Amino acid sequence: MYGHSAVIKGRILISIFLNFTITIAEIIGGLLSGSVALLSDSIHNLGDSMGLVASYGAIKIGERERDEKYTFGYRRAEILVAFGNSAALLAISLLLIYESYQRFLHPNPIHGPLMLGVALVGLTGNFLSILLLHSHARESINVKSAYLHLLSDTLSSVAVVTGALLLIIFQVLWIDPLISVLIAVYIIYEGFDILKESIEVLMEASPNMDFQEIKRVIESIEGVKNAHHFHVWRIGEKDIIFECHVEVEDMPISQAQNIIDRIGEKLKGYGITHVTIQLESNRCRGRNIICRDDES
Repeated sequence: MYGHSAVIKGRILISIFLNFTITIAEIIGGLLSGSVALLSDSIHNLGDSMGLVASYGAIKIGERERDEKYTFGYRRAEILVAFGNSAALLAISLLLIYESYQRFLHPNPIHGPLMLGVALVGLTGNFLSILLLHSHARESINVKSAYLHLLSDTLSSVAVVTGALLLIIFQVLWIDPLISVLIAVYIIYEGFDILKESIEVLMEASPNMDFQEIKRVIESIEGVKNAHHFHVWRIGEKDIIFECHVEVEDMPISQAQNIIDRIGEKLKGYGITHVTIQLESNRCRGRNIICRDDES
């Protein structure tokens, strides 16, 4: 298992090196050729390079043991990186759209062959990165996310290569800012979902679950009179924490423990990884699924 993890980390490190190299090449190439599309693609690659760094860091952090300071572990570090990375990408994409609009109004000369050469370098590097992670893409959401980022980079590079060819053949300057806008819009579309999900995790929003169904499942267990006051949140991409109050008759601890164990087994089917059940008997005034301030 350790050796397999080392292989994945090694391949991600190579992909990080390739992507940062592509980013630097596209920034230099974009400035020298005058292509805003290359600059847009460099920002895309930079963002995904940071995503790869976060993926690598997430694997390293996941290997650390929990301690008294971080009793749930360190898995939220990846969420913090995702939030900052996606927020920065959205802001930069808006600036690129503004710059592209200015290029539509005032076109600048573009060195088509240089733009094409740099774009082909980027396409080659992204394709190699895809090959490195392709066989591991289904092993975890973390690696799959990195793989999808690289796939989007490759598609973006294809768009820039196509734009460069059209520019060389037809000498139409508006193609370059058009490609830039398309890339920026795609980054916004991709980055918004990541930003939204990271905010939900940081705000401890509940994952998409049917609470009514879960309530029925718990209350179907023999000895359970009522289940209420649900709290569900995520620590990381795979860790879902669940706690609730369960009303039962007065009974021995051994019998109560059996009920707790059965609830835990039932909830595993919903992807819940950690369950805390508070057993009680005629304690709570309110028995709603969500606890109100005056019902505890």
